[in-house]
Amino acid sequence: MQRHTYVPEGVCATEILFEIDGGILRHVAFSDGCSGNLQAIARLVEGMPVGAVVQTLKGIDCDGRGTSCADQLAQALEEALRSAGGRN
Repeated sequence: MQRHTYVPEGVCATEILFEIDGGILRHVAFSDGCSGNLQAIARLVEGMPVGAVVQTLKGIDCDGRGTSCADQLAQALEEALRSAGGRN
């Protein structure tokens, strides 16, 4: 299992923590931001394949910012896959 910490940009959340185990997303947690919404996102994506989460969340915009906490999670997952050579 690989643990990751990501510092998002352009959103209210200040940190995203998650684990990837055999290509499956586990233990997602956001620091700061809209607590209820971010808890909901975390629960909904837990146990999903990383690629499916990226495909679902990538490009979601929050209030014209060009990104969102969900989009930042997708970017964090893509970065984790790149850094591991896609072997998560």
